[in-house]
Formats: sequence, structure tokens, C-alpha cells
Amino acid sequence: MKKLCVLIVSIVALQASAQTNDLEAIAAKKADSLFKQTVAWRRDFHEHPELGNQEVRTSGIIAKYLQSLGLEVKTGIAKTGVVGILRGGKPGPVIALRADMDALPVTERTPVPFASKVRSTYNGQEVGVMHACGHDSHMAMLMTVAEILTSMKSQLHGTVKFIFQPAEEGVPAGETGGGEEMVKEGVLENPKVDVIFGLHIFSYIPVGTLTYRPGGVMASVNDMKIIVKGKSAHGAYPWFSTDPIVVSAQIINNLQTIVSRNVNITENPAVVTIGAINGGTRHNIIPEKVEMVGTLRALSTADEKLLIERVKQIATKTAEANGAVADVAIPFSVHYPVTYNDPALTAKMLPTLQRTAGPSNAVAGPAVTGGEDFSFYQEKVPGLFVFLGGMPKGADPKTVAPNHTPDFFIDESAFPLGVKTLCNLTLDYMDMKN
Repeated sequence: MKKLCVLIVSIVALQASAQTNDLEAIAAKKADSLFKQTVAWRRDFHEHPELGNQEVRTSGIIAKYLQSLGLEVKTGIAKTGVVGILRGGKPGPVIALRADMDALPVTERTPVPFASKVRSTYNGQEVGVMHACGHDSHMAMLMTVAEILTSMKSQLHGTVKFIFQPAEEGVPAGETGGGEEMVKEGVLENPKVDVIFGLHIFSYIPVGTLTYRPGGVMASVNDMKIIVKGKSAHGAYPWFSTDPIVVSAQIINNLQTIVSRNVNITENPAVVTIGAINGGTRHNIIPEKVEMVGTLRALSTADEKLLIERVKQIATKTAEANGAVADVAIPFSVHYPVTYNDPALTAKMLPTLQRTAGPSNAVAGPAVTGGEDFSFYQEKVPGLFVFLGGMPKGADPKTVAPNHTPDFFIDESAFPLGVKTLCNLTLDYMDMKN
């Protein structure tokens, strides 16, 4: 009897696996057949970009399309966020798939016919607006995934949440938004999400390639502000001053010892950058204070804590040694946690990545010191965030325009692989839990 039970379970498992393989084959064909539609969506979003918390046109198009598929659609989450819920015909896990919607305050220079000519205002300044980080591609691919998975609704073991998130790049001064706000407003609840998948396209990774990394894959982000207070004097009589400019110079140099002497760089990289320094009004006046701002990046929570503690210690003690005072605020406006790929989930889904892209095209990649607010979802549920290649074949990764620049360019032939990856991660995870 025991052997019979084992045999029955094995047969059922084989049948479930065969069904998943059939669905993945169908998804692959649909991803290829819907390529032109994916490109059309991407080009429309690219030509009409919107900054964070302003994605009104963008979210309207997405919501209308998801509604046309018959999904349960929620709008206005974290201001302009959209969520579509696909309930499969059979019980199973709740899987979230996420794309970001916002563009950047960058003036486009790419010579494509659908280049952005949009102008807007960002923090009081007139700026050009451009999808210079691939979010237009992410939205178009996830819309295609929604269409494909909806066509399989009766055969799906579980529920899929399609999350279209605003303001991944941050929000204007004084506003809230992005992934953190989406989580606060309950995007991972009702129904409760079990796991979340996402991807990001990069201009320096070759088309046809997926890269992954267990653990910290993108860095935590903490901005910092250091105000050095000294004593003003005439520039000709510095002995009457406590010069905050000299103190600031010492602080900047001393901060560089954090990465070179405090962080174990054999385990994780880290970054301490001062991006701006302001103090003084003319050549012969030593000012009363100097203000510096910068960013800290780390690939583990332990290193993140270390960086913050050491910056505060170095700044305050260096100032004190010179008779000055340093006030340190970390973070003062921006904080993203480490984008952390759950190691067990990554190991489970690695065969899916290898099968989808081909074993030689799904490769372990290095960590990235850029940040991603996908990390806020991963703080609540296990998540996997992978990188999709968008660099044309034959291009040199050292010379292509990187993300966040006016010449950023993506090869649209990457889209079918991105669509298949999200579909297969969803179908395989459902199969594992079935």
C-alpha cells in the first residue's frame, strides 16, 4: 500500500511538471508573438515619461489595460501605483511581480524617433525628462506577462499580483512614495504575498543574458549631511579663526579610510562618497560653517551600520580635534535597505533562469553599488531580483552609455527573454508549491 501511495504521488508530480512545461512552452511562443506589442508599449512610455509621483498618464494606460484583461485592479496606491490581481483557477501561492514606472530628470540625447522631448519641474528647477533607467521597458514587459498569464488563468495554481510602482528613483523634496510607501499601504496584503520577483534591464549587460546573485545584490543607500561649524575671520588673519574649510578637508580625507581600513572588502564592497561641499562667499573671508552632502553604500546590514557609525565618529572627532563642531545626519532624506536575494529562493529558482536563458547565459554576477527600492518588498517577503541584458551584441560594455545618462540606450530584442523569465519564475514557483 505504501509503495502504491508513493507511486501515485510520483505520477501526480510528473503530471504537474508536464503541465508546467506545456505552459512554459505556450508562454514562450506568446512572448515572441507579442514582441511588437511590447515594443509599442515601451516606445509610447519612453516618448511620454513622467517623474516620480507624477505618473498619471502612465498609470492610467496600465490600469485600463489590466482592466481589459479582466483582472481585479487597484489604483492610487502610493499616489499613482497600480496593482492587478490574477486569481488562478486552482489553489496555490500568491506571487508578486513588480515593475517601476517613473522617469528621471535627464534631458535625452539618443537619436531614436521616439526620444523624449518632455520638460518638467523637479525640486524647483526646469528639467528634461527621460526614461534613462529602463523603467519603460520594465512596464512593457510586465504588461505582456500579465496578458500571457491571464490567458492561462484556469490552469494556474495560485494568484499573481502585478505591481506597477511609482517613484522608484525617489520623490521630490517633502514628498513620500515608492516601494516603501507601497508596502506601508498594504500592497503585499489582501491577498498576502508569499514571494516576489523582479528584474532590471542594464545597458552594459549583453542581450540574451541574465545575471543573478544570492544575498546582497544591490547596495543599501543612505544620504548624509555633515555641517562643520567653526569661527569666521578675515582670510589674512587665519589665526583668529577656527577654519571649517580646513576641518572639512581633513574630514573628507579621513572618511576615505573607512573603506580602505574598516570594511572587509574580501566579503563586500562599500562606498563613501562626498558629492557636494559648500562654504564661504569670497576669497578673503573664512566662513563660519561648511556643509557637505554625500552617500553611503553597503551590501550588508552589518556594513551599513559600520559605515554610519564610522562617519559620525570620524566627522565629530576630527572637528573636535580642531576646535570645531560637526553635526552629522545619516540619513537626512533617503534610505533604501540592501536589495537582498533570499539565498534559498535563489537556489530554487536558478534552474528556471538557466533553462530560460540557456545555461551559459544565466551567470552569477557581481554586486551593484547602485540602490533599488525593490528592497522594501524583500524586507517583508522572500524575493529574487535579477538583471536582464540590454546591450546590443558586439558593443563594448566599457563604452556604452550607462543607466541614468542622456545617451542611455536599450536593445529591444532583450524583451522576450525578460517576459519569459517572469512567466517561468511564476509558473515554476507554482509548480514547486503544488
